[in-house]
Amino acid sequence: MGRIVIAPDSFKGSLDAAPVADAIAAGWRSVRPDDELVLLPQADGGEGTLDAVASAVPLARVRDAGPVTGPDGRPVEGHWLLLPDGTAVIELAQPSGLPLMAALDPLGATTRGLGEVIGRALDEAPARLVIGLGGSASTDGGAGALAALGLGLLDEAGVAIPDGGGALAQLARIDRSGLRPAPPGGVRLLSDVTAPLFGPRGAAAVFGPQKGAGPDDVAALDAALARFAGLLGGDPERAGAGAAGGTGYGFAAAWGAVLEPGSSAIAELTGLTAAAAGADVLLTGEGRFDATSRTGKAVGNALELVAGTTARAGVISGRVDADPGCWSVALVDLAGSPDEALRDPARWLAEAGAAAARALG
Repeated sequence: MGRIVIAPDSFKGSLDAAPVADAIAAGWRSVRPDDELVLLPQADGGEGTLDAVASAVPLARVRDAGPVTGPDGRPVEGHWLLLPDGTAVIELAQPSGLPLMAALDPLGATTRGLGEVIGRALDEAPARLVIGLGGSASTDGGAGALAALGLGLLDEAGVAIPDGGGALAQLARIDRSGLRPAPPGGVRLLSDVTAPLFGPRGAAAVFGPQKGAGPDDVAALDAALARFAGLLGGDPERAGAGAAGGTGYGFAAAWGAVLEPGSSAIAELTGLTAAAAGADVLLTGEGRFDATSRTGKAVGNALELVAGTTARAGVISGRVDADPGCWSVALVDLAGSPDEALRDPARWLAEAGAAAARALG
């Protein structure tokens, strides 16, 4: 009997990480029913972070934050996760993610909802915060979230500026007196983005276009973020400052939050780091395995955890477009076509799990 750790990321546009792990496990059990299976769905700090941690951490409790401000101003339901050790886990994409936009608004989209969820979490006095930064709809430097937490962002007349990255061009003064304090155990910001806040490699230039920003918008947002940094302080050149439209910078500067790689932090929170040490086989995967998969993503991190050990590794992905350096299988090959693989991904994931058991068990 072997110990099999199943730790996939989500298959974006198809299945979240937890049902992916369940389907792979069902396939493995159909071939090797006596093995011990440890299911630890993963994420990298973006969409799916709450679900991955909740499914892997016993006694984790999903907390309702009530209606909060969505990225385009319409209300959305907010949620966060309380872990048994008092850690509050918050996913920016849940209240402030790009898919929540009715229409793209690169200058006006806001992170205010993120700050409102954080505020509801702070009301319960958590020991520390972990905030996943992926999937943002906005490029506001985290200003909306910080304003929701009491940071005063004022124009020349001493009036609060509107939400949105574009409005930061009106910023003349920052009042920190009303900003709620961070919890005693501090704040960790999870992201696999290394961009600085502004400049040709910054938040607006690199990520603005996917949020609807044209060249003029990018220039305006870049200048507005530079103005924000000139008044707030901190280090806008720091790797990761540009994460989530600059939210990494905003929380590091205002709260002293620590930026760190999301995939390794999620592996720690979910118990994968510890579980990998005792695994006979580790299976991981994502929608598409390619040359970027080993550059800080959840799948690459999982493979690194068993590199140099006696554990056998396997990658199950929708497509495998680069050599993972271990056994692998693509759902499109099992199903015969991308359309067929997408039509019933759970079926083909189970087939892949069975193939893995025959090859690695």
